[in-house]
Amino acid sequence: MVLGTYADQSFCPRGTGCRDPLGTIWWFLPLVAVVVLAIRAWRPLVSWVVRPLLDLSSTIDELGPRNLGQRMPSHQTEHELRVLSTAVNGMLDRVAVGFEGQRRFAANASHELRTPLAVQRTLAEVAIVTGGGEDVQRLAAQLLVVNERNEQLIEGLLVLAEADRGLPGAIPVRLDELVDAVVARYGDQLTEHELTLRRQSAERTVSGDPLLLERMIANLVHNAIKYNRPGGWVEVNVGGEPALSVRNSGDRVPAEAVDSLFQPFRRLTAERLNHRDGAGLGLSIVNSVATAHRGRVSAVAVADGGLQVDVVLP
Repeated sequence: MVLGTYADQSFCPRGTGCRDPLGTIWWFLPLVAVVVLAIRAWRPLVSWVVRPLLDLSSTIDELGPRNLGQRMPSHQTEHELRVLSTAVNGMLDRVAVGFEGQRRFAANASHELRTPLAVQRTLAEVAIVTGGGEDVQRLAAQLLVVNERNEQLIEGLLVLAEADRGLPGAIPVRLDELVDAVVARYGDQLTEHELTLRRQSAERTVSGDPLLLERMIANLVHNAIKYNRPGGWVEVNVGGEPALSVRNSGDRVPAEAVDSLFQPFRRLTAERLNHRDGAGLGLSIVNSVATAHRGRVSAVAVADGGLQVDVVLP
């Protein structure tokens, strides 16, 4: 009798407060099903709601110094997103005005400084040729060194301003042929510094400005020769990815200092702080020219000393 009573009551004696476990499960399953369905329905709903924000973020990611004229499509968005788009567009207007003013100032100032520097160089050369005493010739020679450095600085600023403006037009350029021509010009310097040239070249055509690309290549080769050691080597490769790679022997470069070399007027060592070593714009120009061609530049320290700079171009 006791066993039969327990069976009728699903093994729950009276007065114990026990609940039927099967009944609890059957009551809980619909709740779980409702939660699962709500989650599955909620995810597409959330995606649909935030899709305009994702579209705006993708547009913002494409903005840069060379396409600041691009704006958010505010007329196609809802009221709240239209307010956000209008605010972002206003900010871009102010950034574009400031950036263009900065670029125009650098270009105009560089052009204005070219004439007096050319006059100074001529006067110094005349003083050296015509004589005028040992002190005058020594001062004239020092003035020529300083004048040359200032001319390099101005030329670098002009190239940066031109590259930051973007490409007004692009034509197909044989990158491998351009590299051959630039490297040939540095043959005497390679011999003078007792450097061995290593080359690997494959046919590669890119779309861009040949003058800017030539300046980029020349800066990389010049730096590879300049910051090297006697009896070292310079390696120049042209191929697919990266499009151009310039590698050289030299002093060890700390890994944490590599990124700073692409900043204007930055040099690595005390020797590079010497004004006679240049204006400190070489790799900055390389980065700006590559970016203007929708490419990118990266650098890595060589394990045995030196630097490898890779240029990726579309």
